Amino acid sequence: MQRSKANLRARTNTQRVIDPALERPLLNLHRAMDIRSFWKAVQRLLSAAVPNRVIGLTLQHTPILPLIARWTQPMPRGFFAAEPLQSYVAKRPRQKFVRIGDLFSNRHSFIKSAFYRRYIAPQKCAHTIGLFFWNARRLLGVIVIVRDAKQGAFSRSEIKLIRQLYAQFRTALDRLRSAERERSVRVALEKFMRRVPLPTILLRWNLKLVYQNQAASDFCSVWQRGTERARSIKTKAALPSEILDRCRTLKQRWEELGPLHTSHSGFKDELVHHPARRHLRATISLKQISSAGLARPHFLIEFENLRHSAVPKDEIVRTRLSHLVRLTRREQELARLVCDGRSNQEIADEIGLSLETVKKHLHSVFRKLEVSSRGRLTAMMR
Repeated sequence: MQRSKANLRARTNTQRVIDPALERPLLNLHRAMDIRSFWKAVQRLLSAAVPNRVIGLTLQHTPILPLIARWTQPMPRGFFAAEPLQSYVAKRPRQKFVRIGDLFSNRHSFIKSAFYRRYIAPQKCAHTIGLFFWNARRLLGVIVIVRDAKQGAFSRSEIKLIRQLYAQFRTALDRLRSAERERSVRVALEKFMRRVPLPTILLRWNLKLVYQNQAASDFCSVWQRGTERARSIKTKAALPSEILDRCRTLKQRWEELGPLHTSHSGFKDELVHHPARRHLRATISLKQISSAGLARPHFLIEFENLRHSAVPKDEIVRTRLSHLVRLTRREQELARLVCDGRSNQEIADEIGLSLETVKKHLHSVFRKLEVSSRGRLTAMMR
């Protein structure tokens, strides 16, 4: 009798927390290695877990790259930048679960709101819950589940299940970010190793060194000691303090923009000249090296000695023309707009192309001209 009771307790304690029907979707979620497979796994898991009309996913809430948004049904742009959602989330960082009803004082004000007319009513939605994923105070991503009136409000058991799934989504997202960081470093090293002897340094977000070629090490010595002393003193020189301070300034500016800011403004390449030897210059760029862009950016530092790079004016003209010959007419047009300081979105608006098409053309331009940044392209085309 006692043994049967013990067996019963054991079976009770080992009951599955997650429905067996969710096991395969969960396995797919944790196998996801990129945004596409992650998004597909999110759809399958939530469709198996709770009835829904629309599922949404957003990632890349950063100031230097466009927001990634995926919806199972067409949704007007600007959902997460709309009021009162943006204000509500900005005032409550680390809030994990948000219902649309939390944003309004009552049902009547919700129905009368512009938010309801633009985003909710066209989808015939009635109930919405958002799962917000944070890293400290920075928003990493959001999963949205929308239901219509027939499907009804989320029950207590469904809310409990969604809370259990939140932990699964968070684990998969953290693993995706970790894989992205590793992939970013690998891509960076593979890319920059091909560019030796161009003096190049790559720093992580925490300003720890990822990569530095010998040319950059030599340049740091010249920057710190001057050409003559650098030849006689063979010890390794640290990264100049002027450059590290500028990296810290960029980092602070990036963090101050807040978790929901997605603008590209304020993050053009930074030029740092040696305080005394003005012909020594460093270009600092914030680089999100992979298209997924879930990791925080790296600092790319490229050095130049302007005296060594000086060439006669007619040689500059011939070089510029040789660069242009490699490009198609459309690529030449885009390259000139980049040199004018236009962003990808501004270029797309001006010449009537989609943002993705502009990115593809510019990728081709960078590949043909063997440049790694907009600053390098501008310097080449001048």
